[in-house]
Amino acid sequence: MDIRTMQYFLAVIREGTISAAAESLHVAQPSLSRQMKDLEEELGVTLFERGNRKITLTEEGQVLRRRAEEVVRLMQLTQEEIAQVKHRLTGAIRIGAGESQAFRYFAETAAALLREHPDVQLHITSGDTQDLMDELDNGLIDFALIFTEYDHERFRSIRLPAADRFGVLMRRNHPLASKVEIRLAELAGVPIMISRASQSYWESVTQTRSLNIVGTYNLIFNASLLVESGACCALGFEKLINTIGDSALCFRPLAGQKKTSGALIWKKYQTFSPAVQLFINHILSLGTA
Repeated sequence: MDIRTMQYFLAVIREGTISAAAESLHVAQPSLSRQMKDLEEELGVTLFERGNRKITLTEEGQVLRRRAEEVVRLMQLTQEEIAQVKHRLTGAIRIGAGESQAFRYFAETAAALLREHPDVQLHITSGDTQDLMDELDNGLIDFALIFTEYDHERFRSIRLPAADRFGVLMRRNHPLASKVEIRLAELAGVPIMISRASQSYWESVTQTRSLNIVGTYNLIFNASLLVESGACCALGFEKLINTIGDSALCFRPLAGQKKTSGALIWKKYQTFSPAVQLFINHILSLGTA
């Protein structure tokens, strides 16, 4: 199982049929079919559901697809890093970030670096802690901005100044919107959406409080549309959704909640590309946790 086979496998999924993939790859269809069959025999599993007009993956095929995408992406990253060693500083810095105003604290650092080195690219991935930690572990991003605890033995970090206030996003005409701040007890029975990253915490809270958790969200924008429809309220950080002007929404902080600080983390004991290492040097000048 080599990198070319992984690329061919992904092409079959992308194009939907063996014949379309063979045409896009400029290879003979019988040859591509044989390679996919050999791949299945090598792994000892069935990757494709036969008999469909369009490719359908089995459960094993779905697993291979995720890993193949990671392998191919890591190969591309390696090629980029080798190229930037040969030439002037180029390449990419990849940051995964949860939705937060805390991102502003190192966005200025990134902007200064890009002005100094215009051939460097900055790629931002949004996601919750679970997604970002998976991508960081698999080498798909260089840094993750998170708001939960992490393994200090594996990661270095910089703790950003507290910037985010936690509270309730709701419609302006909601009965609780007249409050300056909201106590948890006042949320009893109110349909609430919570972030997936905080699910275990809020589920533990429901053991002593009557919170009516009706679902979870990954990024808050889509959850805000549900809030706007009147289906529920949402727990999250302030200033991520527009609540001024003619917005139908408002934000009320939870009583007793302190502002939350995030941590930008990256792997210890790892050799980074020159561009990433330069970014690390810049952010370390802000101070570390």
